Amino acid sequence: MAVLSWHAPDLLATHPPSQGDTPTWRLLLDDGTTEDADLVVGADGAWSRIRPALSDATPAYTGVTFIETGFEDCDTRHPDLARIVGNGTLLATADGKALLAQRNGNGYIRVHVAFRAPRDWQVAADVAPDDTAAVRAHLLKMFDGWDENLRYLLRHHDGGFVNRPVFVLPAPHTWEHVPGITLLGDAAHLMPPVGLGANLAMLDGTDLAHALLAESSIDGAVRAYEHLMLPRSAQAAQDCAEALDNLIPPTDS
Repeated sequence: MAVLSWHAPDLLATHPPSQGDTPTWRLLLDDGTTEDADLVVGADGAWSRIRPALSDATPAYTGVTFIETGFEDCDTRHPDLARIVGNGTLLATADGKALLAQRNGNGYIRVHVAFRAPRDWQVAADVAPDDTAAVRAHLLKMFDGWDENLRYLLRHHDGGFVNRPVFVLPAPHTWEHVPGITLLGDAAHLMPPVGLGANLAMLDGTDLAHALLAESSIDGAVRAYEHLMLPRSAQAAQDCAEALDNLIPPTDS
């Protein structure tokens, strides 16, 4: 049995399944080579190349953008910030905007600035995304009046800013079962980044692995896995959408 997760430009069934069988799938790869597999797992993220074999759904912009930056060696170079963030996450939200700072490993603190705006907000703001000084000035104006301990996140970070518009798949995202192909993680249930996505991806992988060991056929394993994953991810996507709206309320609310 070949079990592959692959970025594939095309996916063809090399022979149709007989009753109760799983087809062999041939993946046509970017370099012109092919790989045959009894099971293809689309674990290739938000813009999955495997998803179109199961679903016509495509990610849509939520209206919320995160801008990412961070601080290196925080405990030594930014001790006050390190103390405020502690060993977890700092969250401050007001007026439809939020600042988030999360402790990572090796003294790094990851920062996200979150707000509702058109996807091309830089155009209206007349800001080039790679112009760190201009983006900083725009964000400082956006967060005018906030406590200076919070505005520190915008003034003294290391490196530039990374624009991260938030995309989601429809919720619920489901598909008709296709023998020999399935999805996991963001490829299956892309949702707002409010704490569930990575955990669900790991749980998906665990459930699929267990099903492959427990069931007598690949098709039975995929059906058992999807029976668990699809309703679970539908509920999680709804919960995450509500969490995003609570964090950054829609402008018409």
